Amino acid sequence: MMSFLSAIIILLTLFGNSNPGKDIIIVLKNQADTKQALQIPHKEDKAEYVFKTLSQTAEESQGNIIDFLNEHDLEHRSFFIVNAIAVQDVPERLIADLKTFPEVDYIQADNPIKTPDFKSEHQVPTNHRTAEWGIQMIKADSVWDMGIRGKGAVIAGQDTGYDWKHPALKNQYRGWQNETATHDYNWHDAIRKFSELHTTNFNPCGLDISEPCDDGSHGTHTMGTAVGLSGSNEIGVAPEAEWIGCRCMERGWGKPSTYIECFEWFMAPTDLNGKNPDTSKAPDVAVNSWHCPEIEGCNPDNFKTMRMVVDNLKYSGVVVVVSAGNAGDSGCSSISTPTAIFENSFAIGATDFLDSLSSFSSRGPVIIDGSGRVKPDVCAPGAGVRSCIPGSQYAVFSGTSMAGPHVAGVVALMISANPNLRGQVEQIETILEKTAVPIGYLNDNCGTPYESGFPNNTIGYGRVNAHAAVQAAMNDAYPQSSLDNELLVYPNPGRDNFNIRFPYKDRKTTITLWSSDGKSLFHDELTLLGQEMEIQGDNLPPGVIFYKAEQNGRTWFGKWVKL
Repeated sequence: MMSFLSAIIILLTLFGNSNPGKDIIIVLKNQADTKQALQIPHKEDKAEYVFKTLSQTAEESQGNIIDFLNEHDLEHRSFFIVNAIAVQDVPERLIADLKTFPEVDYIQADNPIKTPDFKSEHQVPTNHRTAEWGIQMIKADSVWDMGIRGKGAVIAGQDTGYDWKHPALKNQYRGWQNETATHDYNWHDAIRKFSELHTTNFNPCGLDISEPCDDGSHGTHTMGTAVGLSGSNEIGVAPEAEWIGCRCMERGWGKPSTYIECFEWFMAPTDLNGKNPDTSKAPDVAVNSWHCPEIEGCNPDNFKTMRMVVDNLKYSGVVVVVSAGNAGDSGCSSISTPTAIFENSFAIGATDFLDSLSSFSSRGPVIIDGSGRVKPDVCAPGAGVRSCIPGSQYAVFSGTSMAGPHVAGVVALMISANPNLRGQVEQIETILEKTAVPIGYLNDNCGTPYESGFPNNTIGYGRVNAHAAVQAAMNDAYPQSSLDNELLVYPNPGRDNFNIRFPYKDRKTTITLWSSDGKSLFHDELTLLGQEMEIQGDNLPPGVIFYKAEQNGRTWFGKWVKL
């Protein structure tokens, strides 16, 4: 005879959970324009302006939809970094109703997405007697010799979580002060439910946790490359920088809303209850070693959701470092997923110990969105990188996931060397580009649209050089003058026209401009009267404009950003 309990279980199975609904993200039409923040000089003011502008837009436009969601008892989370609302378990009939709201632009699925594959080569002994090869390759150890090790800079990461008690990470965790741990504003967990892609509802860290924990090993490894140090284990590029973290994946699987939530927390970290956001506690740089492939929810129809998130975080003064991906073996245009495809993300390819491009490193141009955009931006060591993993252990992993943290660490060194660069994202990226080493790259016909050969669609501007970048960052005149103190392009960024001041006057001068996809926009040869010429920007497209300037036998390459 069937027991009463068994009957209840069967009924619940048949009727109670037969159609749990879909997880969705509602994206609203009214999206705030925060580009004006690029012209605000100080990071704190940038961040506060962007935060208030975005928050006000969300508050003014989401009310009717939130009332509807509450009326139908639908669990939801409101975002401001992009004017959107994530909703769980929505029946199809209600999705149809939501589409009729005049405030709604589009509704996208909130599907699981997975961190890019990386190769775990082997676990290695704890003891190590010298700085890792990647640190030496980018000359970060030479920066250490200058007494600069990242002090005063903050790196944020969103990943599988972090083993904050690992000896290589504990002292650098911003929440660890004077033998006391304070996780408010230093840790956020965006994982509050088990991923349906797992067969078991068990997570070694639990859900919605109040202190950092890594339910995989990926996050701990990446942060170790950015800041790690324990005794003779010199694994981190900026070992005196501080770090904060957000878990965006449940045992390796996340979804768009969890990534958006972590990006939003970076802009204005909160206490553990998700309250009292404080932009003054935002990081200087965020490292993102993940991607969102089309087969798992991100496609050209909804790319703009994540693009707006990246744009707004950058405009608030945070350098958005992302991994280019590990699909390079499939050839050109293998950089094809968010967030590496976007103009305002700083995409990083991977190199090996021979200072050559790793075969797995994804390449441009970006064609998935029709932009033809040149990517990656720069490269860094990513093959055979030794770093920390949970349980006080160390291991060697390979992937562009390992390259990105090298660059985040260099950004921390630059800001430590010159705190005036804090929040000046375009200037920081320009320094990294101008000082990168133009190493050899695969001749795979992916395209070198600029006469200099760089940036190209294989290694971007080249392999990052920490020592040269820090030396450039220490130039007190930058960004008021150019890195070489001889050519000045201003205002940069700018809205309309811009000016180029040359080192010589009354000389034969040539100026050429290209769009970000390599199309020629302007070319002029003239005898310059005086030292300065004005470029009319009316007919130039918004975004990155590359220039080549020639005068008196000298040539300069650079970029101007049109707002």
